Amino acid sequence: MFVALTRPVPPSITECELTHMERVPISWSRATEQHHAYEQALVSLGCRVEQLSAQPTLPDSVFVEDTAVVVDECAVIARPGAPSRRDETPTVASALAAYRTLFTIEAPGTLDGGDVLRLGRRIYVGLSGRTNVDGARQLAAFLQPFDYSVESVVPTDCLHLKSAVSALPDGHLLLNPRWIDASAFAGAPWIEVDPAEPFAANVLCVGPSVLCSAAADRTRRLLEAQGYDVTAVDASELAKAEAGVTCCSIIVTS
Repeated sequence: MFVALTRPVPPSITECELTHMERVPISWSRATEQHHAYEQALVSLGCRVEQLSAQPTLPDSVFVEDTAVVVDECAVIARPGAPSRRDETPTVASALAAYRTLFTIEAPGTLDGGDVLRLGRRIYVGLSGRTNVDGARQLAAFLQPFDYSVESVVPTDCLHLKSAVSALPDGHLLLNPRWIDASAFAGAPWIEVDPAEPFAANVLCVGPSVLCSAAADRTRRLLEAQGYDVTAVDASELAKAEAGVTCCSIIVTS
């Protein structure tokens, strides 16, 4: 069974952190409607949604992915690169403690879950504005005893590694080569997003299924033509907060 940890959209979402995008108005009510539809899509793909308590004064708290990295053997509680986000982690740690042994990134390390890509037993950590070398080093120290190899890569012109690349169910990568060098992934096969959809590389896999943004229609059709089972959700409002579809959940195999 898959458990999807989520959190409601806070009314303060309009004050979210932004790095590569200009601030534009965000409708909290519309974002909440879209987030509910996202949760329903997760249910349709076989997840049990476990909604964490709301954190209305923490603008980015809906983006739970950045607070932890979960593998089969353990969970690593992150130390987000934006100081405004560090109060998000205790409630996530409490929830994950029911499913995994916990480790925690400590200062001076910083790590956002959106910078961590798992491809089988290989873990790639994006060194971004939110994740530093010490955070990557600590993650490697926690995961290598469980036989994961951990390597650092450097995305460009985007917030997180998974803004530029994510894993598909069969071991292929979906990738924007303008934001990450495909050669960094040890020869893993990859599919390029449609050039007109630079944010389309962020997709969420739940078992054999792929969840993508409805804004990535060309890339969705490309994936479907190659045999992938793809579900699209409207994530347009939270996209204004520099978010993708992976950002709003932590998927745990229970």
